[in-house]
Amino acid sequence: MESVVTPPPQPPELPEDARPRWPWWYGPVAFVVGALVGVISAGVVMAALGEGGSDGQTSPEAIIFGTLLLDGSLVGVALLFASFVRRPRPWHFGLRRTPFLPAVGWAALGMVAFWVFAAVYSVTVQPDIEQTVAEDLGAGDGSFGLIAAGFMIICVAPFAEEFFFRGFFYGALRTRFPVAVAAIIDGAVFGLIHFEGSLEGLLIVPPLAALGVVFCLVYEKTGSLYPCIALHALNNSIAYAVQADGGAVSLVLGPLVLAACALVPRMTRAAPSPV
Repeated sequence: MESVVTPPPQPPELPEDARPRWPWWYGPVAFVVGALVGVISAGVVMAALGEGGSDGQTSPEAIIFGTLLLDGSLVGVALLFASFVRRPRPWHFGLRRTPFLPAVGWAALGMVAFWVFAAVYSVTVQPDIEQTVAEDLGAGDGSFGLIAAGFMIICVAPFAEEFFFRGFFYGALRTRFPVAVAAIIDGAVFGLIHFEGSLEGLLIVPPLAALGVVFCLVYEKTGSLYPCIALHALNNSIAYAVQADGGAVSLVLGPLVLAACALVPRMTRAAPSPV
């Protein structure tokens, strides 16, 4: 009786637990596409709502909605580009379990390193500029505005930005570049998206770029996006408490995000380890 030999698939299928090898240029191209889609869609919606008229003023509600569109566009484009290689899974973007204590250790080391860099940079450069993101989102417009802006800064931004910049952008770069090069590119782009348009505003880019590099290194060491989301939320909570007098909001939302990053991975099915 002759045995039947099944030919290998053409092209060979990747094992389900393998980290997808997205082309390195997927990250930069997806960023441009996502940013354009987000900005255009937000502009269309704001124009339809009559925002930013002759007085040039845009309401905090419209800015929040536009920010959600931009963040959603980046996440959506990352999923779209990832699907060109294989069906996206949560762990492809780093949403996987990781040993708790080592993750806490690497996260703490990364945050301390960033704080040291930020302190030295502040003393050396003495940047006299404050970000206006919280104010633009309505942090100064009563209790509801303070909570809404805090939710965007402490909850939404850390997840959306980490999903795109570390989970996808950095992951794509790593298929071509070593850790240091990929982290520097990713951090530079991450810093530049927070540039607020003035010459003085450039002074805020280096520390935020350094923060982006730290997030990349923590992701590299832990293999999980959850420690990066937690660090991002912690940093934003501190900044929000200082810059917007949102200490009460930070004390509630910050610990909630940290708890979610610790508990959610342990409530889900264990994902394959990255290879």
